[in-house]
Amino acid sequence: MGTQNILDRMDEVGARHLIFTSSVAIYGLNKNEPDEKHEEDPFNHYGKSKWQAEKLIKKWYENDPEGKSVTIIRPTVIFGERNRGNVYNLLRQIAHGKFLMIGKGQNKKSMAYVGNVVAFIKYRLELSQEGYHVFNYIDKPDLTVTSLLKLIGKSIDLKIPSIRIPVWLGFLGGYGFDFLALITSKKLSVSSVRVRKFVATTQFDASKVHSSGFKAPFTLEQGLDRTLNYEFVQERLDDEVVFYTE
Repeated sequence: MGTQNILDRMDEVGARHLIFTSSVAIYGLNKNEPDEKHEEDPFNHYGKSKWQAEKLIKKWYENDPEGKSVTIIRPTVIFGERNRGNVYNLLRQIAHGKFLMIGKGQNKKSMAYVGNVVAFIKYRLELSQEGYHVFNYIDKPDLTVTSLLKLIGKSIDLKIPSIRIPVWLGFLGGYGFDFLALITSKKLSVSSVRVRKFVATTQFDASKVHSSGFKAPFTLEQGLDRTLNYEFVQERLDDEVVFYTE
């Protein structure tokens, strides 16, 4: 796999410092705020691939740890300017008046602003601390979906619809889009997996990273404001570089 190829090449050139961005997806869904010592239980191929990569990196480190510096960063869902992932899809639906609330919205979501994740990577690069280190990365506090929607509405001065549809009906619609994607061979913005993620509680412990000496340059609300203003308020150029993620 790609990770092993990189590790082999590092050995060839004598590189002994590595920062790897993994994912909290290795813990699975609906866990009780797992910290870095929590058992791994990935539910999809993305999470499984990240966990497989981590195991290869740990083996590489343990085979010859002298002078090596390894940092594994497990961020939660990342959002920010130019990112085209799940959070962007949610923000776009809300901003364009195409959002439907599934469930009561009391499930909490851990999130991470891309500016803070980049700042933490830079912090660890400059620190170059020897040893094997694992960090969850989350910008606290965690918000309920309802609280998140209120912040979004406040940021772009938009009234969020109060209509809520039952979870079972949301899944039914998701399965319908799954079937449509199957027969059209197209990847659609709505699916049963995305409904499942939306109604799940996805909270993770980040006390280790926030007690490590790192200071996030932005609050979660500031990150949302910056993202919403850039994507849906400011005039943007059509040829700007964007990044597609899950």
